Amino acid sequence: MDEPTPLLLSSRLVQFSAGTLQCGFPSPAEDHVEQPLDLSTLLVRQPDATFFMRVRGPSMRDAGIDDGDLVVIDRSVQPRHGHIVVAVVDGEFTIKRLHKKKQVVRLEAANPTFSHIELKDGQELTVWGVVTWTLRNHSRGA
Repeated sequence: MDEPTPLLLSSRLVQFSAGTLQCGFPSPAEDHVEQPLDLSTLLVRQPDATFFMRVRGPSMRDAGIDDGDLVVIDRSVQPRHGHIVVAVVDGEFTIKRLHKKKQVVRLEAANPTFSHIELKDGQELTVWGVVTWTLRNHSRGA
């Protein structure tokens, strides 16, 4: 992987509504506006350990991560069982869910058409960071 290029998150604040959105039945609209929201403080807890990467491929689609999405990766978070991680297996980057129970460690795809990565003797695994956010453009082509 090439040396990461810093991404400048401006300190531009955006309006943030205090209301919530119903995913089931509609609720009355609320006109309450909270303090402006600074996305950089929401997305980045440890600036020196945070990276953004673009996802290629559909192996994590059932976890809500699609081809073309941006993921926010925090390298300061200790990876645990169930975390979605960016891992390096034999020198290749991948994004998968970490399964780590007792002596079993594997990287699980979130798409049934993809196999999990079961580590074999001699294979090298490095968990590079933990995915903390996913960013998606819902208006592609609009």
